[in-house]
Amino acid sequence: MIRPLVEGFALTFKHLFRRPITVNYPDVKMPMFPKYRGKQVLMRDENGLEKCVACGLCAVACPSDAIYLEAAENDGTVMAGPRYASVYQIHKTRCIFCGYCEEACPVSAIFMGKDYELAVYSKDDFIWDKTELLVPPAEGQKAPLERR
Repeated sequence: MIRPLVEGFALTFKHLFRRPITVNYPDVKMPMFPKYRGKQVLMRDENGLEKCVACGLCAVACPSDAIYLEAAENDGTVMAGPRYASVYQIHKTRCIFCGYCEEACPVSAIFMGKDYELAVYSKDDFIWDKTELLVPPAEGQKAPLERR
């Protein structure tokens, strides 16, 4: 009965003078591994236009049916090509972060980012909309007003 108690104190004493391995999280963030798949990101091309052509292959490839999109023809009011996704949503609670959407996209419009801070306070925030997924335009480019 005394031996386990002494062994426990010895283990505690051994670790008492070691350097701590914890990270001060909000101030210091851990680097992610290269193969980590975090929150999806919709990309823009070199001209600042949306890359997504609303083909729907990402929604078809999604095993958990987490992606919903609606295709529309561009009339010049959106910074996109002739065809774009007017609605692009990913349901966060359904997404399993498998990366099939990234592999299925023929124009490399969507890719898995490195963002791991995905906590929300409201159930309405469980759906990522196109506004949250799309990369903002570059500094010299201004996006026209989008019609809804």
